Amino acid sequence: MSETKGQDFSRRRMLAGSATAALGGVVTAAGLGGTATASASTGAAEAVPPIEAVTVRPGDPRYSQLITGNNSRWVAAPEAVRLVGTTEQVVQAVQEAVRTGKRLSVRGGGHCFEDFVYNPDIQVVIDLSRMKAVYYDAQVQAFAVEGGALLMDVYDSLFKGWGVTIPGGMCYSVGIGGHVSGGGYGLLSRTSGLTVDHLYAVEVVVVDRSGTAKAVVATREPNDPNRDLWWAHTGGGGGNFGVITRYWFRSPGATGSDPSTQLVKPPTEALVNVVAFPWASIDKPTFTRLVSNYGAWHEANGAPGSPNAGLSSFFTLYHRSNGNLVMLTALDANAPNPESRLRDYVAAITAGTSVVPIQLTAPRRLPWLASIRLLGTSNPVLTNPTLRGAHKSTYMKKNFPAAHIAALYKHLTRTDYANPNAMVTMLSFGGKINSVAENATASAQRSSTFKLLYQAFWSDKSEDAQHIGWVRDLYREVYADTGGVPVSNSLTDGCYVNYPDGDLRNAQQNTSGVPWSTLYYKGNYSRLQQVKARWDPRNVFRHSQSIELPS
Repeated sequence: MSETKGQDFSRRRMLAGSATAALGGVVTAAGLGGTATASASTGAAEAVPPIEAVTVRPGDPRYSQLITGNNSRWVAAPEAVRLVGTTEQVVQAVQEAVRTGKRLSVRGGGHCFEDFVYNPDIQVVIDLSRMKAVYYDAQVQAFAVEGGALLMDVYDSLFKGWGVTIPGGMCYSVGIGGHVSGGGYGLLSRTSGLTVDHLYAVEVVVVDRSGTAKAVVATREPNDPNRDLWWAHTGGGGGNFGVITRYWFRSPGATGSDPSTQLVKPPTEALVNVVAFPWASIDKPTFTRLVSNYGAWHEANGAPGSPNAGLSSFFTLYHRSNGNLVMLTALDANAPNPESRLRDYVAAITAGTSVVPIQLTAPRRLPWLASIRLLGTSNPVLTNPTLRGAHKSTYMKKNFPAAHIAALYKHLTRTDYANPNAMVTMLSFGGKINSVAENATASAQRSSTFKLLYQAFWSDKSEDAQHIGWVRDLYREVYADTGGVPVSNSLTDGCYVNYPDGDLRNAQQNTSGVPWSTLYYKGNYSRLQQVKARWDPRNVFRHSQSIELPS
């Protein structure tokens, strides 16, 4: 199978069968490879004009808005930004970059924490932000999502169209391309698993050893000769193997032809609660007990099938200069006794303390989609594209030891540093996520019960050193016993690739002897390298922390 140029390769015209035919061929035709074939739309398709490719160069008034992402620390100065609208246009853009020897990067949603997309070495940015169609592919019996769609686009389309969803993240403006490829998770993951646990297929523009760009479809079918490429996109991270132009989602075990039965059914209603714990009423023993209570609850309720798997809670430990610690909790309002479950949870977190939480949002039943919109848009710091940021992460298998909590308290209450947007967020994990084997997907951390996100946000470039320094000092002291990073052991389990951290390959910050690749991928890294060797042998798709070719 080969590409046919000049035809509309993706968008809504595909409802009639262009990519469905390509994917159907991979699944049903014995012995066929997975190179996607463009085919003309039939008369049943809507006459939607294809999106034309646009090239933006320096001097264009759009240019300055297209050379940085959500973290304004990272800025590029490319010769061109290629705004693509179809898979065929992506193939052409990649081919031109390879032919002319230009260093390229790929933008989906623009939320990469590090410089993987925007850095001074990049000469061409391929921008997928106009490729955001979401539709049901009847031939494949799976939901297709283009690589530039944002999470809110996906949630809105899937739920309004078919009453289904994927268990993705809370931040509405994150792009689906990077979120899924890194093993995305969210408030529904404790009951429904990671996004990649529902990934059926992926379409990727790759470059072969001869330098030829082509679109390839890979599925999770055991007999698919390209299955390794699908597997690599279940947690291997973005920017490693090619340009992801489309995902297809169908839950394992889904049968029949009714789209409403092919993916996760979200709860009809969610019970949402947001409380604050004033720093003025928190001393070190109180802080220690609150944080330890959170860890203990999740350790006790983190197994697959836990009766409390339907409850997820994000507890943000802001620096004292903020004035508060804030805990957000959401649970299925249709489960038995949700209000009493919520009261029991809050009581478990505050047990042994005298602190009285302040209700920022009283316990409130909301339609599920409304709750997603509320939670995804209620924290402007997380989606403000003018801020600079530093980020680090940890998977936690068990509750905190005393030394970790002491280090958290020390740095969150430092008087020589004041930033109300410096924080450590504890995030619910585990449940259904942990029912999957470590090597079944590239997402290897399948025994953790909660996660940690260390981060600081600020506006002024001149303040970079103090804010980055604070995050580094805190992180390094928490994990002082394991070389300044959370190595995989009985307590911690490495780092989340979607919260990338360039310091993991910094010998001054990571003295553990454990490489960054093991912290992200554990035992799956060598297999990811083999996939890299097969699908990107020329290392076209690379960044400062990309999968390396085998030595």
